[in-house]
Amino acid sequence: MQANALSPSPTDEQETRDYRVVQWSTGTIGARSLRAVIEHPHMTLAGVYVHGDDKVGRDAGELCGVKSIGVAATASVDEIVRLGPDCVLYMPNSLNLDELCLLLTAGINVVTTCGAFHHPPSMDPDVRSKVLTACELGGASVHSTGSSPGFITEAVPLVLTSIQRQLNALAIDEYADLSQRNSPELLFDLMGFGRPAGPFEQFRADYLCSSFGPSLRLVADAIGLPLDSVEASGELATARRDTKIAAGTFAAGSVAAQRITISGNRAGRPLIQFRATWYCTTDLDPAWEVRETGWHVSVDGDAPLEVTLRMPIPLDRMAAVSPAYTANRAVNAVPYVCAAAPGIHSTVDLPQVVTALG
Repeated sequence: MQANALSPSPTDEQETRDYRVVQWSTGTIGARSLRAVIEHPHMTLAGVYVHGDDKVGRDAGELCGVKSIGVAATASVDEIVRLGPDCVLYMPNSLNLDELCLLLTAGINVVTTCGAFHHPPSMDPDVRSKVLTACELGGASVHSTGSSPGFITEAVPLVLTSIQRQLNALAIDEYADLSQRNSPELLFDLMGFGRPAGPFEQFRADYLCSSFGPSLRLVADAIGLPLDSVEASGELATARRDTKIAAGTFAAGSVAAQRITISGNRAGRPLIQFRATWYCTTDLDPAWEVRETGWHVSVDGDAPLEVTLRMPIPLDRMAAVSPAYTANRAVNAVPYVCAAAPGIHSTVDLPQVVTALG
């Protein structure tokens, strides 16, 4: 069986049929996905899997802020399998390979925001073999997607390169203004904002590289320019003065911005690059150029392009609205993954994802 065999498009009947879907996990992204399934014209929520005991037995609608719909959440994997859904939207904090393979072996397709399957050829061979075996046994498929990585690192670059006959470089910049994000634990404890300036901690860049490197390799392979290497680096900028943000206050000279660059290199230079710039103030040392929250894509080719995708959302509402960017693409991919031949399918393997709104 080919892991990346071209997958068929859904037929007209498949595009309009009713898909029985399970939402796995109801965190920030999962709750938004759950709501999207409930409100989808061609999906029926078959079940909800939760991790916290406080969520077991609660109505799915209550877990995502809509009216009760009569579907209770469960923490039983066996119960989810017995439901026999067409697809599970698998959105835990981290991938559990045994759980995933259990679903696939039971014949349940999986769309996940866990980034393990963006580029099947670069997966750990043992993991890939185990997942492919499960797909073959169950006749099921798995696909990783989301907004970033996914939409901005795969779908958008593939469209922009479709009008090129020569590509010198493609650069994706992601910007996030975190000044109104009222999450002290996330910003100060996990991300390291507000700490005294010091050397960049390479593990942060390596972690991001593991998520975004496969996306860059996927695009490079698809356009016939495979990468020689993928490298990650990071840098910090400090606040010029004491600064108060929604999550708290940090002192002048402490870390107020970080930039991580993932470079996909070919022939000794970057060919495809992803750079994430996250900042809590624009008054920085050194004076970085920063943009509003969103993405900027630069294509250096024989048909040059500069594309800006801005998120026109007030910063104090960003945390409430932004999960839709990740959740919605996963939901919209469900019919295409269900129509695919058994296996691991990347963005390149599946047809262009077209949403069904009516």
